[in-house]
Amino acid sequence: MGDFQTFQTAWCPGCGNFGILSSLKSTLEELGKDPHEVLLVGGIGQAAKTPQYLSGNSFCGLHGRSLPAAAAAKIANEKLTVIVNTGDGDSYGEGGNHFLHNIRRNVDITHFIHDNQIYGLTKGQASPTTAEGQITGVQVTGSINSPLNPILLAIAAGAGFVARAFSGDREHLKQIMKEAISYKGYAMVDILQPCVTYNKINTFAYYKNRVYQLEADYDPTDRVEAMKRAMEFDEKIPIGVLYKEEKEDFHKKNIVLAGKEPLLDQKTDRKVIQSLIQEFV
Repeated sequence: MGDFQTFQTAWCPGCGNFGILSSLKSTLEELGKDPHEVLLVGGIGQAAKTPQYLSGNSFCGLHGRSLPAAAAAKIANEKLTVIVNTGDGDSYGEGGNHFLHNIRRNVDITHFIHDNQIYGLTKGQASPTTAEGQITGVQVTGSINSPLNPILLAIAAGAGFVARAFSGDREHLKQIMKEAISYKGYAMVDILQPCVTYNKINTFAYYKNRVYQLEADYDPTDRVEAMKRAMEFDEKIPIGVLYKEEKEDFHKKNIVLAGKEPLLDQKTDRKVIQSLIQEFV
């Protein structure tokens, strides 16, 4: 096992991203991962800078386009632990289509969405999870759009692992991260994360006064109850694993990958490739 190193960030002092970065570092070390075994993927945004601040393999792509790259890497090399860090705008806005279709494919990757309910990199305009009526520097009379409920959407779309955590509760966050990384299939964790600069509504105190951990006897396999809890997002906000279902992941369902060596180690017949190329000549 190797130690993971963190590096100087460009985040604002007090940003909720620090709790996520610290928890992710500790989680990977406690799981016995080595930096060379891990691929950290991001898109564009403050959350998507996470791969730049933690040692390991990393890839930063286009805004909203982190999931295709992450899925491709995992399909090519099943041995990698692939972890995606994105913001709520990055995943639910620009990347909304990839978010939905990666649920369908169920590639074995872990997706941490740093949800601060605002666009933190591009000066604080409303994101898909910003509350209706909330005033921002861009929506000066208040956002007129209904906020997206990503937890409810993910469960309804068929995701096998859906959780929510709070960056201000690092021990609980680590527990959820461990479960998500260990899950065989697409694991989605929406992490409530205060933006101290551009969101003066959803502050650390706002979340702390509202979040509660799911009860010890809560059944995460009950889809209907999970959807009911997913709709709690007002005075009380549940955190924990809301829904979990064992499902066949992409590798098990794909005849080229199932039970075989990683794709990058599979030998290719150059004659077959040449014949295919000749079809286009």
